[in-house]
Formats: sequence, structure tokens, C-alpha cells
Amino acid sequence: MKTFAFFCTALAIACLPHAASARELGLTKQHSACMDKSGDTTTAMIECMTAETKRQDALLNKAYKALMTDLPPARKTQLQDAQRAWMKYRDANCGFYYDPNGGTLARVSANDCVMTSTAERARELESLKQ
Repeated sequence: MKTFAFFCTALAIACLPHAASARELGLTKQHSACMDKSGDTTTAMIECMTAETKRQDALLNKAYKALMTDLPPARKTQLQDAQRAWMKYRDANCGFYYDPNGGTLARVSANDCVMTSTAERARELESLKQ
């Protein structure tokens, strides 16, 4: 029972920075509502993060395509190369968060990493378009 209480406390602490940065990252209200309803269960939280990652990926793709339309050919190639490198980095970096010996919190951390990295990149590409 003490292990469960410790896990719940650690999970709550780990999620505090997420709540504060959710608005800054541009995460959706659907995500906040989903997390509120998750009951702090790992499966529900990961489902919320997966759904938000899909929404953020759609925003990222929209920003990428919009930026590509205005670039000359050489800059398009640069952006394609940068985007491929970013995706490879995100996958490797967030994959590192998933520690097979890290328990369920590692799964939450890895999914949060993918979601927040994708949201940050979407905002970055949007800012380049302006």
C-alpha cells in the first residue's frame, strides 16, 4: 500500500509542470478535460496524451505545409532536412524516457515527451510562418 501511495505522489508531482505548461504549449482544452477525467490512471493518461499528440501532429503538419508554400526550393530542402532530423531526434530522445525498468511512470514520461515535443515544434513552425 505504501508503494501505491508513493507512486501516486510521484505521478502527481511529475504532472505539475505539465499542467502549468499546457497553456504555454498550446495544448487543447480537450486534453485538459481528458486528463482531469483520467483519475490519474496510467492507461487513461496515456490515452489522453496519445489523442493530444494526434491533434498536435495535425497542427504541426498544417504549419509545415503552410511554411513550405512560401519558401524557395533551396529553403524547402533545408526545411525538409531539418524536419526529418527533428523527427529522428524526438523519437530517439523520447524513446530514452521509456526506461523498461522505470515502471508505469516511464510510459507516462515517454508519451508526455512525444506530445510536448510535437506541440513545441508545431508552435515553432507556426512562428516561422509569421
